[in-house]
Amino acid sequence: MDYCSPVRLVLDPPGGVKEVLLHTCCAPCSGAIIECLLANGIRPTLFYSNANIFPEEEYRIRKDECSRHAASLGLEIVDDDYDHDAWRHVTCGLEGEPERGRRCLQCFRFRLERAARYAQEHGFRVLTTTLASSRWKSLDQVNAAGTYACGLFPDVTWWGQNWRKGGLQDRRSQIIREKNFYNQLYCGCEWSMNNK
Repeated sequence: MDYCSPVRLVLDPPGGVKEVLLHTCCAPCSGAIIECLLANGIRPTLFYSNANIFPEEEYRIRKDECSRHAASLGLEIVDDDYDHDAWRHVTCGLEGEPERGRRCLQCFRFRLERAARYAQEHGFRVLTTTLASSRWKSLDQVNAAGTYACGLFPDVTWWGQNWRKGGLQDRRSQIIREKNFYNQLYCGCEWSMNNK
């Protein structure tokens, strides 16, 4: 696909790969990242793994928006199982943690481990995530979780790209308006709903 993006960020993926597994949290966070990847000749397969999102209706709204966007670009999207009970189990006892606290790190580890497992099982050598695009998330936590997850699967390399730089943050806002994306007002989990 010959793809032209207004963002001129030059990407250097690990091993110079041309295909990556992109863990995707939502369409608003993924829009500019996907555009930038395609402009750099890198084809992402989207992996929608977000068992943290509550209620399930919200999960489905966000998944459908990601699926609509992927379809408009001819990209594959993989829908992981919605296992909110398993997510609650790994974050049990951390309900009172603030945003960017220990609960968020556990949440990232849970979701990125599932993504890394899928990458290993389906021949993707590089994994990255749209979680690194949100200014509300700790890049250190995202990268620690990604490094941990990929460390469990020897054939998968973590790509800790800072998806906020190079004009991507501004482009993100433009794409949300251009595509009329549903733009949620909270992270996704029931505990973050109290902080919105």
